[in-house]
Amino acid sequence: MILPGNSQRKGAIKRKGKSNAAGSGGRVRRGLEGKGPTPKAEDRPYHKAYKAKQERQRQDDGRPRRTGGPRAAGPEWIIGRNPVLEALQAELPIHAGYVAEGSERDDRLRDIFKITADRGISLLQTSRGDLDRMTSGAVHQGVALQLPSYDYKHPDDLLDLAGAKPLFVALDKVTDPRNLGAIVRSAAAFGANGVLIPERRSAGMTAAAWKTSAGAAARIPIARATNLTRTLQSYAKAGLFIVGLDGDGDTDIAELPQATDPLVLVVGSEGEGLSRLVRESCDVIASIPIRSSVESLNAGVATSVALYEVARHRN
Repeated sequence: MILPGNSQRKGAIKRKGKSNAAGSGGRVRRGLEGKGPTPKAEDRPYHKAYKAKQERQRQDDGRPRRTGGPRAAGPEWIIGRNPVLEALQAELPIHAGYVAEGSERDDRLRDIFKITADRGISLLQTSRGDLDRMTSGAVHQGVALQLPSYDYKHPDDLLDLAGAKPLFVALDKVTDPRNLGAIVRSAAAFGANGVLIPERRSAGMTAAAWKTSAGAAARIPIARATNLTRTLQSYAKAGLFIVGLDGDGDTDIAELPQATDPLVLVVGSEGEGLSRLVRESCDVIASIPIRSSVESLNAGVATSVALYEVARHRN
């Protein structure tokens, strides 16, 4: 007979004394403990201040930038299926290719596999987590390419590689890589012996520049100058005539008397033009006559026109 109070069924009565209820295991206490000072914004990897800091460091040490997603230090990356496919179709130089395990196949990925197979480019299979780390958490869609670092020449190397009457193109604060690529392409087309760019405040040979150059970057040397003004002055001492290209120049580029001499054509940015010190280093400032309804030409177009006129005299 079971009477109230003497049931053996577990939980039938409330026992007095120490409880066996599960505790928090210290989670609550640990959650209340301090975690130390909050890191600075520029030290938090996913904060825009961190990415801006990384970008400044890349510009300071001349490292190439990454396209197709968030930027990270180190070699330049092309990230995402469309950018990767376009880079392969443009026959950009590839250092390494990566594809994440289990990536869903579509027409773009199948085309990527076909092109890499035809060109003998190995696509290394890696985990999605490893690819995330390599590309600093960018949206890579399971595929990424790493470009080789561009082999920039020393400014003195341009003189050594050129002939008796060299023609060089120097860029002053041209920061758009597509303009740089277009200028490299024009320089190769019109017989220039090299292109000179400053290390700072200038576009470098990124994926966009390679693509716009249409392969010309592999056929013409590109040098980087620590100080563009000093390099131009050293070129002048070596016997080269320094011609600045600017809208308010007093000489028509089509009538340049020194076009057949050893020459450096210096081109500034569309907005700011030539900087003061670079301008003062030029022997003459030439211009391209254009209608008053058009304020200016971008650096790529202006360089092409000027090189055509110089080549016309030389030929």
